[in-house]
Amino acid sequence: MQTYFTEQQLTDPGTQRANEILRTCVHCGFCTATCPTYQVLGDELDSPRGRIYLIKDMLENNRVPDEKTVRHVDRCLSCLACMTTCPSGVHYMHLVDHARAYIEKNYQRPFTDRALRWVLARILPYPSRFRFALFLAKLGRPFKGLVPDPRLRAMLEMAPKQVPPVSRNDDPQTFAPVAEKKMRVALMTGCAQKALNTDINDATIRLLRRLGCEVVIAKGAGCCGALTHHMGREDEAHASAAANIRAWGAEMDGEGLDAIVINTSGCGTTVKDYWHMFRNSDLSAQAEKVSGIAMDISELLSKLQIPEGAPKGIRVAYHAACSLQHGQKVKSAPKDLLKKAGFEVVEPADSHLCCGSAGTYNLMQPEISAKLKERKVKTLEARQPDIIAAGNIGCMMQIGSGTEVPIVHTVELLDWATGGPAPKAISGPRPGEVPILR
Repeated sequence: MQTYFTEQQLTDPGTQRANEILRTCVHCGFCTATCPTYQVLGDELDSPRGRIYLIKDMLENNRVPDEKTVRHVDRCLSCLACMTTCPSGVHYMHLVDHARAYIEKNYQRPFTDRALRWVLARILPYPSRFRFALFLAKLGRPFKGLVPDPRLRAMLEMAPKQVPPVSRNDDPQTFAPVAEKKMRVALMTGCAQKALNTDINDATIRLLRRLGCEVVIAKGAGCCGALTHHMGREDEAHASAAANIRAWGAEMDGEGLDAIVINTSGCGTTVKDYWHMFRNSDLSAQAEKVSGIAMDISELLSKLQIPEGAPKGIRVAYHAACSLQHGQKVKSAPKDLLKKAGFEVVEPADSHLCCGSAGTYNLMQPEISAKLKERKVKTLEARQPDIIAAGNIGCMMQIGSGTEVPIVHTVELLDWATGGPAPKAISGPRPGEVPILR
């Protein structure tokens, strides 16, 4: 694609990167075949190719974003399926992230939109605030039919039936390995996950210790910054990311780290991109080191010796989170681990398509999100599984709200198969027998 940025415009690192990305696009349109919003809406401007044209025009002309451009960019899930499909290697993630930051700085949204985004940015990254908000949403859920705004209704519907108790395993501390020590790792405990499901981190710590890992919860580490980053709120996102880089950097410079382990794949995609976020800052070297040893829990477990279990008759439908399969290119590891542990693993049709969660997307674009959820649940249930497994809390909440099939994190199943307790979504015997499902 030919671009016409001026030399002055190209002095801005974000614009310079956007120019590099735009020039790799050859207009082939392969991305439209795997874009969830294009499949749902059928509008070229709701495909990556269409959004690229809108973004190019906006950036080249230093134009104040108009409502049309903002609407179509907002509808992007950032599922990154287009990056998996693209034969030219267009790094759409960096382009759309830059466009969102540009829009945030130059576009005056309607008051209700600004208010919603402000509330989400001030609540979701903070576990205590989020936990309190979930409690209020639970109280307000019976009255959701009286709420006119579908986005506010979606917020009420998001609340789990039971808000989990606080887990002290998330506090800064070090867990000694149970088996012979093989490595020292830092576990990212996240933000929203700490309010929505505390069992995931607990299961991760148990499993890693059992496999010989010293697990560190670093002081000062918290939200990865993804939630605000995808809303274009760069300053807030970079502040969260910088805190993590410093916290993990202190551990790396101290007793050292073999890996930074992440069990929420949306966070993993962002942490692995810290090198790009801070490429022009004083933290660039440390950010690159952090990104270099960050890995999804399934990547780390693939390096360790998982005992072979023998659960019989447990059929697991594996949902591949977009941030894992497209953002991090981790595709086979979770399935291979589940199979090795003894589970029967099946996949839904169109497993490359998004479930519609996408961070805060299900709250800001509830109608499109609901259509994607309905399709994803249908394809998963068609495999008649006993359990659905996923590697991202957002996907778990989204899919779980549309099905009676228990949905658990992949690491919870691996913990269960290797000596840990059964996930709370499942009641019944140990692996090796058919479970009784709620």
